[in-house]
Amino acid sequence: MPTPGCRGRSTARAPLPPRVGGSAGQGRAGPGGPGAAAMALPVLSSSAVKFRRVLAHFPQELSLAFAYGSGVFRQAGASAEYGEINMLDFVFAVDDVVTWHMMNLLKNRSHYSFLKFFGPKKISTIQRYGAGIYYNTLVPCNGRMIKYGVISTDALIEDLLHWKTLYVAGRLQKPVKILAQNENSRLQAALVSNLKSAVTAAFLMLPESFSEEDLYLQIAGLSYSGDFRMIIGEDKFKVQNIVKPNIAHFQKLYSTILQDCPQVVYKHHLGRLEIDKSPEGQFTQLMALPKTLQQKITAIVNPPGKNRDVEEILLQVAHDPDCGFLVHQGISGIVRSSSIVQSAKTILTAGAKKSVIYSLKKLFKMTKGGLKKTS
Repeated sequence: MPTPGCRGRSTARAPLPPRVGGSAGQGRAGPGGPGAAAMALPVLSSSAVKFRRVLAHFPQELSLAFAYGSGVFRQAGASAEYGEINMLDFVFAVDDVVTWHMMNLLKNRSHYSFLKFFGPKKISTIQRYGAGIYYNTLVPCNGRMIKYGVISTDALIEDLLHWKTLYVAGRLQKPVKILAQNENSRLQAALVSNLKSAVTAAFLMLPESFSEEDLYLQIAGLSYSGDFRMIIGEDKFKVQNIVKPNIAHFQKLYSTILQDCPQVVYKHHLGRLEIDKSPEGQFTQLMALPKTLQQKITAIVNPPGKNRDVEEILLQVAHDPDCGFLVHQGISGIVRSSSIVQSAKTILTAGAKKSVIYSLKKLFKMTKGGLKKTS
């Protein structure tokens, strides 16, 4: 059997984010060459010091910390000043969730909703529901509002490798600002695997020939497929707003993977790509998809009560003219269920007042974005 998807050539490794010790946004030289700092590029006009100062407020036992979103990367239609006042979003991955919450409750008890009265074990239990991440939102810090999510390292690795929820994995398919990363080789490999999976899934939903921008739009949209918040609560043009001003950031993330992928002709100077859309090529890509997505696709295609091998079903899908649509449906199924539970969990983790304020802010951004596009 051919080597699946874009995991063929082993002579060059995909870009790796920087590890703890290097300054944020620079990273260390390594196997990825000049692209080794791909996930942590210069952003807006702010220095890395601002993000480091935020990190200093929290327990330092982090396997990974990154900042993301419109407060870090400029989006289309927003001024530079808007990025400087918008809420900053962070994700912290930690090895021991209970201990980290216990330490954070001692340092930052006011960040938590009424759940703080139940202690770190109960908070950690609630964290496991939905996407496995616990958010504290609308937290004042160093003159800015921040939101930060806490996820266990194991849950993050599982999402990166298998797309169990595609929640944090989806955020890491787009440019982020890596602030800290330890020497966990499993996590490092999972980060690269997630990027390769995103490329493979996007290939299956694109035509034979397409532009780099088309590819990045498809990749950026993966984690929004099926998210009910895209109907109410998010700007309908969110994906375009993320990609268009940040093409260079996406290129830094994905160019090495595209150059090393045996199934694509990458015409970098033209910004065009051509892929193998034969049933054989699509079958190779389908077999390379994360486990949860394969299961979702087979559940759509395979009638109830019919017990067939996954490989047999995916071979059938590879010959189906609607192969790309079936992949999209599978991704939507993953995102829909995790986004609904995660959003419902926000009422507990943020508290009623903050939930209402946060939702109103999202609705305002959605309305504002729609008015800009129609004017």
